[in-house]
Amino acid sequence: MAPHADLIVVGAGIVGLAHAWHAVLRGMSVIVIERDERAVGASIRNFGHLCATAQSGLALEYAMDARETWLQAGAVAGIPVRTDGTVVLARTQAEADVLEEFHALRDDAVRMLTPAEAARLAGFDSPGLVAGAHLPLDLRVDSPDAIPALAAAIAERGADLRYGENVLEISGGLVRTNRREYTAETVVLAVGHDVDRHYPELAAEAGVQRCRLRMMEIEAPSGMTVAPGVFTGTSLLRYDGFASTDSAQRVRAELAESAPELLENTVNLMFTQRANGRIVIGDTHHYDTTLTPFEAEEVDELLLDQFRLLFGVPDLTVLRRWRGVYASAPTGPFLMASPEPGVVVASVTSGIGMTTGFGLARAVLDELVSSRQAHTAA
Repeated sequence: MAPHADLIVVGAGIVGLAHAWHAVLRGMSVIVIERDERAVGASIRNFGHLCATAQSGLALEYAMDARETWLQAGAVAGIPVRTDGTVVLARTQAEADVLEEFHALRDDAVRMLTPAEAARLAGFDSPGLVAGAHLPLDLRVDSPDAIPALAAAIAERGADLRYGENVLEISGGLVRTNRREYTAETVVLAVGHDVDRHYPELAAEAGVQRCRLRMMEIEAPSGMTVAPGVFTGTSLLRYDGFASTDSAQRVRAELAESAPELLENTVNLMFTQRANGRIVIGDTHHYDTTLTPFEAEEVDELLLDQFRLLFGVPDLTVLRRWRGVYASAPTGPFLMASPEPGVVVASVTSGIGMTTGFGLARAVLDELVSSRQAHTAA
């Protein structure tokens, strides 16, 4: 007889685990199916930066919800969750104007900083610093450790996590893998950009593509310690809360004139520091349905050149490099759809899965639970 559960979650990245977390807390029986032996995708190949403040609209709502869940889940699962926030470094007046405008919109969620205050909070004195801002609500985790710890905590609460099983077929409440069959009241497909492997028409309609990015881990210049996550002027074009300000267009115009290669490679120049002191830097963004396997060295050099300028140092020591891949779509930051009865597709299509995944999962489960209750009452 096929194993049965209230909920089957396909995918054990942050979005899948977020659904499992909320579901087990609601007393639901849960099976999580993951094709790899451990999480190796976008959920561990990121900055571990939970940037709630700079989101807008539904993403802001989900991010603030997820913020509270990360604090709760972190305490339960033994995940260190840093509460140092984000410091944004403005190196031109246009960038400073974006921060002032954003501060006026968000009030207490943004604290303006003088150049000296920004340098002190960032832990280094960046050349040409004009102003800064502190986003105190933002959080950080060390993703390669946080995701396995979260999975372990979910298993301890009764979920059945099946690793090393590849899903071959989903049909209503039936899930067939390369090992066995399962049944469930509801299936949540949380496989990010690979939604097109299961529902190609849905992915095509939503315009789902794969975004590849380049990231590196470097030795901390001069052994510096940086408590918050760090954004720069390019970040003001990357996050909707900043990008929707009137001043952001002047930042884009400045970059188009002074450093067009940053726009061409959709660079978000930012970094975080791991608990072991290493600095995670990035990142670039390139989009396609099928990604090229080849990496251009000049893209990595572009990042390194920019970080040499940011830190004011002649050289940096690279310890590790990697490619990240996540789902992207022009239809919005989230893909939520029911391609057939009993199946829900839930993907973050904007690269903010760590920031919003818990909020998205709660919204999906709220709808599932209310729908099931309505069906039972009928």
